[in-house]
Amino acid sequence: TTHYLFIVVVAVNSTLLTINAGDYIFYTDWMWTSFVVFSVSQSTMLAVGAIYYMLFTGVPGTATYYATIMTIYTWVAKGAWFALGYPYDFIVVPIWIPSAMLLDLSYWATRRNKHAAIIIGGTLVGLSFPLFNMVNLLLVKDPLETAFKYPRPTLPAYMTPIEPQVGKFYNSPVALGSGAGAVLTVPMAALGAKLNTW
Repeated sequence: TTHYLFIVVVAVNSTLLTINAGDYIFYTDWMWTSFVVFSVSQSTMLAVGAIYYMLFTGVPGTATYYATIMTIYTWVAKGAWFALGYPYDFIVVPIWIPSAMLLDLSYWATRRNKHAAIIIGGTLVGLSFPLFNMVNLLLVKDPLETAFKYPRPTLPAYMTPIEPQVGKFYNSPVALGSGAGAVLTVPMAALGAKLNTW
């Protein structure tokens, strides 16, 4: 019981670190202008936390459990903002769970090989996470209208919403986010595994 209680407590604290590793995608007024930064920070934080707990327990499925905790926590935050009178789409809940499932799958399919989990799973997280979240953002109804109608007082000048450039894949947030996320996620996942051995 103490063992699993420890996992829950630390997972909740890691959730706070992860969802604040940028604070970029939750609010509609920031989501288009900082998608790359969010993709890098969130995919690396997901990989570090998920691999740490997965190797700590040795059980495939722990990464998905970790992502589920973050998802529930963020939906609670979304509900809090909604209760304050903000529109439903003011906060967009990130899609962590499918990427974490890929991480669990790679760990299970390679017979619990931690190096394969880091290399294969980390790459899958870095590549898939930005794609899942871009699809999620495309479902938001007119984010720019929401952003300008409901601005946050803490919005800095350099984060003023801009019209996204559509059709230029070489300069698209998904391409940059996926590439940077995949490159950085593997070494960060290795760091998570290293922390697990200490």
